[in-house]
Amino acid sequence: MTSLDLTTEGADVVALTRALVDLPSESGQEGPIADAVEAALRALPHLAVERVGNSVVARTELGRAQRVVIAGHLDTVPAAGNLPSTQQGPFLYGLGACDMKGGLAVALRLAATVTAPVHDVTYVFYECEEVEGDRNGLRRIAAERPGLLADADLAVLMEPSDAGVEAGCQGVLSADIVVRGERAHTARAWMGVNAAHLAAPVLQRLADHTPERVVIDGLEYRERLSTVAVRAGVAGNVVPDECVVSVNSRFAPSRSSEEAEAYVRGLFPEYDVQVTEVVPGALPGLDRLGGLLDVLGAEPRPKLGWTDVARFAALGVPALNYGPGDPSLAHTAGEYVPVEQLRGCEERLRKWLL
Repeated sequence: MTSLDLTTEGADVVALTRALVDLPSESGQEGPIADAVEAALRALPHLAVERVGNSVVARTELGRAQRVVIAGHLDTVPAAGNLPSTQQGPFLYGLGACDMKGGLAVALRLAATVTAPVHDVTYVFYECEEVEGDRNGLRRIAAERPGLLADADLAVLMEPSDAGVEAGCQGVLSADIVVRGERAHTARAWMGVNAAHLAAPVLQRLADHTPERVVIDGLEYRERLSTVAVRAGVAGNVVPDECVVSVNSRFAPSRSSEEAEAYVRGLFPEYDVQVTEVVPGALPGLDRLGGLLDVLGAEPRPKLGWTDVARFAALGVPALNYGPGDPSLAHTAGEYVPVEQLRGCEERLRKWLL
């Protein structure tokens, strides 16, 4: 089993990031990295450690007035010729360096070296964030062991944010707009009704749609409604009797799931709209994060996307995204994390915990 060096004199967040990158952990295959993280944390006497599937939770039990969560996911997307890690000047390259082995390294360093924080801390290292939500390790912990998370007063999710604060997150809705016609042989196409042709007004309505911009706590969340797929036809000589236009909506966290669904249905009242998934976002909650924001010294930005801060919001725990790495590099073959951001994030979070 791979061992992780968290505490020796030569250990630092950069070396630890490289070690984590070089330990493959594609979604669904997190066993080896979870074993290594669990073993490293169990060697620290100031932490109580539990394993839930391939997720690892470590907690201080100091009786502090507040408890905070620092969380990050163990998994990555599939490799794209970007293993093993390399360091080129001020940048560390490799699969997951940005999303989010760098953030994991920061959290692990804090777990190992901050033995007497001013807040009790729950460190969560969880599986299957990059795949469908029903496999998400944080979701599983919340369902099976809710007490490990729900007693927190706030949470920091180590998602890459360019070492800045991204508050809240948008909700996500996926839906199919079904347009129906009548099947016929293409040699006698006039005897049918081509559903693909009838879908043109749906596509034009989507192209003409003006998304809203919603301001919450001074942060502007830009909504979006996008066509992501168009499917029609059963054979090359058959007029299609059905065309499905799949759309993806990113909606402001001030909208509930029901409001987001009603909004999309209201845009296409004459069509069969089949909602396949809707996941609410998370309000920024800046009024509950003031002390942490002061220490981090960063002007909050809105999170234009969905992250697991929404899971904490559902538990009543205010949360923010804060981690090293540019989120626009996530999942790319050339992803990297700046060494300066690794050290800066560790330093600022250490200051907060002490």
